Amino acid sequence: MSDKPSVLFVCVHNAGRSQMAAAWLTHLAGDRVEVRSAGSDPGAAVNPAAVRAMAEVGIDISAEAPKILTVDAVRESDVCVTMGCGDTCPVFPGKRYLDWKLDDPAGQGVEAVRPIRDEIKSLVGTLLQEIAPPPAP
Repeated sequence: MSDKPSVLFVCVHNAGRSQMAAAWLTHLAGDRVEVRSAGSDPGAAVNPAAVRAMAEVGIDISAEAPKILTVDAVRESDVCVTMGCGDTCPVFPGKRYLDWKLDDPAGQGVEAVRPIRDEIKSLVGTLLQEIAPPPAP
C-alpha cells in the first residue's frame, strides 16, 4: 500500500470528463498522487474532442482507454470523484466522496469542451492542494 494519496475519477463512460480529470491530476501532481479513472459502462474510446482539447494544453490522452469501474478501484482510492454524470461508487467507510457537476462533452466539438477542460483543471488544482500540496522549499 502506497503512502501517496490516491484519487479515482468516475464517469459512466470514462471517455471524457474523468479522462481529462485524471490527466490533469497526473500532469499537475507528478508522482505525488496515484491517479485512476473508470466508468460503470465504459465507452469504446476516449472522446476525440476531449483528446483535442487536452492536446491544446500539451497533455496527450490519445493512448488512454475507458476502463470498467471495480469495487477494488474504489477500495484502493482515498478520494472518489464522480463527474456529475449520475454514476455512483460503492461506499466504503473512511473514503472521501465528491461529485463535481460538469457539463457532458459527449457529442460536442472542441469549442464546447474547452470550458469543461478548464473547469476540471481548476477543480483538480484545488483538490491537489488539499490532498498533496507541493513540498515546502
